[in-house]
Amino acid sequence: MRAAVVLSQFTEHAPHGGVVPEIAARAHLAHLPRLVGAALAEAGAGFADIGAVAATAGPGLIGGLIVGSSYAKGVALARGVPFLAVNHLEAHALTVRLPGLRAEGAAFPYLLLLVSGGHTLLAAVEGVGRYVRLGSTLDDAAGEAFDKAAKLLGLGWPGGPALERLAAAGDARRHRLPRPLLGRKGCDFSFSGLKTALALAVGRCGEGGPTAAESADLAAGFQAAVAAVMADRAAHAMALFAERHPGMDAPGARLLVAAGGVAANATVRDALAQTAARRGFALFAPPPALCTDNAVMVAWAGIERLREGRFDPLDFAPRPRWPLETLETAG
Repeated sequence: MRAAVVLSQFTEHAPHGGVVPEIAARAHLAHLPRLVGAALAEAGAGFADIGAVAATAGPGLIGGLIVGSSYAKGVALARGVPFLAVNHLEAHALTVRLPGLRAEGAAFPYLLLLVSGGHTLLAAVEGVGRYVRLGSTLDDAAGEAFDKAAKLLGLGWPGGPALERLAAAGDARRHRLPRPLLGRKGCDFSFSGLKTALALAVGRCGEGGPTAAESADLAAGFQAAVAAVMADRAAHAMALFAERHPGMDAPGARLLVAAGGVAANATVRDALAQTAARRGFALFAPPPALCTDNAVMVAWAGIERLREGRFDPLDFAPRPRWPLETLETAG
């Protein structure tokens, strides 16, 4: 990696308690050219050195997708180089393959647990563009549940990191919140009932709401419940993966990759690591900076697709919905 330039929109969205699509799109439009220039300068390169251009083309908020992909298409057209429309879920899935990120590398196939603000799913990653979904959320995504829980406890946005910090001072045993679908067959998730249970627990604290200590205990209980559900659903997926890919019995041959913003949560990571070890899997989660959406993972996914000759036409339309398992395998 020669350069990585990041511009946070935290201050613009925080007062609204979440991402405002119009604000996000306008910020993309205002700052993207300068950021690209800064990245090229940091890499010691210029536009003449660009050999291909990758951009997130879905799924996500359509305004930002249009701005980013349109800019990328313009550069690709001007330079006469390939354009690669990247599915950002695939970018998460392939991050583990970044050179130097994992000493042993990450050969296909491996198991993916993607847990972010908008997506929660388990899938077998069998190659670039080849994904078999094993389970997904029936309602809220895990990151969305964290944000809603944080709001119930009077915390700021984004809620996940704030709730994790608060939970560190709490006792998870004080509030035994439900574990939706725990022990059930399959690999699907559900978080709406857990969120409702937390809301009821907060309501029982009286008109003044929970004290600081009670809030910490509730945060810890909520986090523990999510971690338990994650580990249980991942265990079911590991069993299915082992059936689908027999013969991978050497120590560490089976890999569970946790990606997405929620994968940065230490309690979730610990629960997954323990479960993976019992099932004969090695757990890998990228560094926190590469768990959340980032341009590095999109660039790497572009390289993976470029190597296989999977380019995209300049009339490729951004897709607000673009399921991982429906990725086109032809360029």
